[in-house]
Amino acid sequence: SRLMSLGLSPPSSAGLERNPPRKIMAAIHQPVKKNLGAGADSQVHKIRITLTSRNVAALEKVCGELIKGAKDQKLRVKGPVRIPTKVLRITTRKSPCGEGTNTWDRYEMRIHKRLIDLHSPSEIVKQITSINIEPGVEVEVTVTE
Repeated sequence: SRLMSLGLSPPSSAGLERNPPRKIMAAIHQPVKKNLGAGADSQVHKIRITLTSRNVAALEKVCGELIKGAKDQKLRVKGPVRIPTKVLRITTRKSPCGEGTNTWDRYEMRIHKRLIDLHSPSEIVKQITSINIEPGVEVEVTVTE
């Protein structure tokens, strides 16, 4: 009434109700089913692809190809998640007999790891993982419900 005394009209209450009708609330809380490409009627699994390699360039190339293939199929993709590099070190004496100056050789091997998570039917993952995988890159596929 104070707004009317100032010559202003009250704001419309469309969409601003405190207690919306039950039909709207039921529609809001319904789970939304998304179309995940061909084969959406089959069961959708959470699939984790683990890539391991000593060569970073080859690993990133395979990761990119897998993600590109998954996005072409319109799948939900998370990753690549870069896991911290494992550095395996071996320090050994240069001298075979143990005589002379104490000189040492230090060798190391770096192991790089990437994780990719997909939500899709397992048939589509077979299509995606059928790409050419670079030599030296190990692929491990884990399927969960």
